[in-house]
This record gives sequence, structure tokens and C-alpha cells, in this order.
Amino acid sequence: MRPSAVVVALLFLVGCAVNPVTGEREFSLVDERWELQTGEQYYAPLRQSQGGDFVLDPELVAYVKEVGQRVAAEADRELPYEFEIINSSVPNAWALPGGKISINRGLLTEMGSEAELAAVLGHEVVHAAARHSARAQSRAVLTQGAVILGGIAVGVATEREDYATVAMLGGMLGAQLITQRYSRDAEREADYYGMIYMDRAGYDPQGAVDLMESFLRLSEGRDPGFMAGLFASHPPSRERVENNRRTLADLGAGGEVGRERYQQAIARITELEPAYKAHDEGRLALSQGNYDKALAKAEEALAMEDGEALFHALKGDALASSDRHAEAESAYSAALSRDDSWFYHHLRRGMVRERQGNLSGARGDLKASLDRLETAEGHYYLGNIERASGNRQQAIQHYRTAAQSDTETGRRARQALTDMGAE
Repeated sequence: MRPSAVVVALLFLVGCAVNPVTGEREFSLVDERWELQTGEQYYAPLRQSQGGDFVLDPELVAYVKEVGQRVAAEADRELPYEFEIINSSVPNAWALPGGKISINRGLLTEMGSEAELAAVLGHEVVHAAARHSARAQSRAVLTQGAVILGGIAVGVATEREDYATVAMLGGMLGAQLITQRYSRDAEREADYYGMIYMDRAGYDPQGAVDLMESFLRLSEGRDPGFMAGLFASHPPSRERVENNRRTLADLGAGGEVGRERYQQAIARITELEPAYKAHDEGRLALSQGNYDKALAKAEEALAMEDGEALFHALKGDALASSDRHAEAESAYSAALSRDDSWFYHHLRRGMVRERQGNLSGARGDLKASLDRLETAEGHYYLGNIERASGNRQQAIQHYRTAAQSDTETGRRARQALTDMGAE
């Protein structure tokens, strides 16, 4: 037997684990400790990098958590399950190892009942309970040769760079975990057992059939990127609808649907869909260099809802892009007064304060930003501040961190190090 074959054989001998959901023995090179530590480490920064937590409607957040915990209580594996809403219009949901689950605001408005919400959350609960991420990482170890004693090193780039900000997530393992393509078997397991969990929780499993039929209709004729995150590895299809119908036949219809209760829960974000649409159009205009249109869209959104921090941040970005820094600072301050939990508001105010020479205020903002999410921009601008303040070593440290990023900000950081003779 060749040495490589011996190594693989030994890995299989020591790397077997029981799938807690199916009861089948599976190959795995990572244990539960890895799952729990990985989920805990990346849950908060990944939510930050995707748009931050949704805070405008605390009652809706509490409602989603309640439904999620109700379904998770029926899972075949006990984990510290958590559920959060991300403030993004992209219709998506994802699960990290260890039971850390997120659902986007944009997906909530695509569903019609509490049973459908339970189906989505149940699907994600299965991904966590059945160790699908651990299984995927174990495959990656064999195919990519990424074994490091005591852990796994994975380096990939995110598929999306939200708000032109690159998160420095420790080799991007966290980003890979939520953009990875699960195997078709894993997706079938998540569909099947997700229906079982929602049925155990007292929901009508018909909701899972309705959900998949709705997604199939929505995906037809839409941009190829539509729902790419949620269905990257297993798009909505007639096959999935029929599979869910067969599971429904086995389980039997009946149980809570919660249509009116769900519509009441999402009433505010449904009412504000035009405002979020204006915001998203403004973001697109900003990315295309049309700052006047971006500002107009921000004002349009704010006229409908002044309490949404995202809209104030868009206004700030449009003003900052037009070199109206004092006005931009006021807009970012308005965003922070409504939501100071998201890194982006701190980062952007710190950047315009630095440009205006308010080094002390900028330093505080940028540090608050980095406390929430490590970014190249945060480190680069802190480098500028420390350099201007005569703190050479601190400046070099920040520039070196920013220089690790393969972006324009990283290039500027590398140039700064060259200028300082500290390559």
C-alpha cells in the first residue's frame, strides 16, 4: 500500500463519528469542541460583516428567536442554539457550527406564515445538528491538504464585499463556512429532518412544501444571483418540492400555520419595504459613482422611516463621497444614535473625522469599529492617526495589519510602510 493510502486509511480509522441526526457513522476530522469554538468565534463578526443585527423592531427579533428555539428544542442534538436577524435585504439564512443561526430581514418578507419560518429555521438547525459544516471541513482537509495539528487553516475570499469593507476574519474560515456548498445529501437531510423537527414542534409541515414552491416560483426568471446564498448548493427545484411532498405524506398534514400571527410580526418591515428598496437603490447608485442619486434615495428612505440607522449611514456615505465631510459626520452621528452596535457607523464617522483633523474623535470611533469587526480600513485609518500623532510603532502595527488585505486599502497600507521605511 502506498504511504498516502496508508495515511488516508488511518485518517478514516480515527476520524469516524456518528451523525447525531441520522445515527449513521461518518468520516470526520473535527470534534464537537471545534464546532462550538468556531461558532462562538465567528458568529458575531460574520453578522457584522453581512449588515449588522436588525434592531429597528425588537418585537420581531424576539418573535424569530422564539420560533427558532421552539424548533431547536425538537432537534436530535443539544447545542447552544442562537437565532438573530441580519439587517440585509438579501433573502438568505445560514448556520454556523455549534447552532449559531442567522436569517436576513429580506428573507422574512418572502414568507407568508410562521410554519414557513419554522421550515427555514428547522432546515438550518439540521445543518448544525447533523454536523454538516464539520463534514465539509473534513472533506476539505483531504482534498486541499489543509491539515495543521490542532486545527484547520483555510484561506478563501468572501463572495461579497459589503459596503466595500473587507472583514479580516482569521483566514476567512468564517466566511467560507457560510458560503460553502453543502453536498446534495446534506441538503436533502436538512429538508427532510427540518420537516420532522417542525412537525414535532407542532407546526404544519405543509409549510415546508409551500415554502419550497414559493422559492421555486421566485427563482424562475430572476437574476442568477437571487437567493444564491440560501440555495447555493441545492437550488429550489421540482425535485425538492416532490421530496417535501413525500415527507408530508409520511408525517401527515396538520398543526399550526400561524399565517395571521406571522403577518402581524413582519408588519413593520413589510410596510417599510419601499424605504428599504430606496436604500438599496441608493447603495447601487453610490457604487456607480452617482452620489446625487444616492443622496436623494437616502432622503427618500428617511422620509418614510427616520429611525432606521442604515438610511442615515447611506446619507453619510453620499455626503462623504462628495467631500461634504461635516455634513457626513452629522449623518453618521444620527446613525449611531439609532444603532451603535454595527461597526460600519463607527468606521465611517471615524474616517470623516480623520479627514477633518479630529484625531481624538476619529481614534475613538475607529477603535470602537475594530472592537466589533476587524477591517483593513479601520487599521489603515488608525495608522494614519497614529502616524500624524507621532506614534510610529503603533502606526506601523496598524499599517502591517491592513497590508494583509488584498484590496486598495491594503495597497495604500503597504505604500505607507514603504514611505516610513518599515516594509
